[in-house]
Amino acid sequence: MAAIGEDARTVVSLRDGGDLEVVTGLEPPGQASFEEFYSAHFQSLTIQLYAYTRDLAGAQDVVQEAFCRALARWKRLVDYDDPSAWVRRVAWNLATSRWRRTRTAALFLRQQRPEHAAEPSPDRVALARALATLKPDHRKAVILHYLADLPIGEIARQEGVSENTVKSWLHRGRAALATQLSEEEADRA
Repeated sequence: MAAIGEDARTVVSLRDGGDLEVVTGLEPPGQASFEEFYSAHFQSLTIQLYAYTRDLAGAQDVVQEAFCRALARWKRLVDYDDPSAWVRRVAWNLATSRWRRTRTAALFLRQQRPEHAAEPSPDRVALARALATLKPDHRKAVILHYLADLPIGEIARQEGVSENTVKSWLHRGRAALATQLSEEEADRA
């Protein structure tokens, strides 16, 4: 005879002889592995999307939504070679969709009221400005490779291009960043 406790993680069973045995820490099937997966990947994916969107709250929202969608499909995703690639793709797609939906509203709001924000450091401003000048493919490759520490092969698979294309994007992105950042440094001096 067994009874499940209030939090669904505690099971009380009756042993032979009438003694009660309490077993804690039980998870629903597949739940513990999803929680481990979530813990292992949420922060790094949020950092990637924050670097891409320059909006921390928005990055957290799209990453959370991607993980919610992954949880709903977890029984299938757990069998994938790399479930994190699926979640990353969904999060990047959600970020792009979100940008498209909010572009018009953001333009309207900027015209209606002034923005007040704390002043970022000069280095942060220079890096953000330099990243913004890159072509989207170059910026995405630089962010995924240098901020997310993804290997070139994985970026190529995610983007559906050859590894040489990703290497070309990285080379061009680094060259453009070097030019932009050296010009910023010269302007400051």
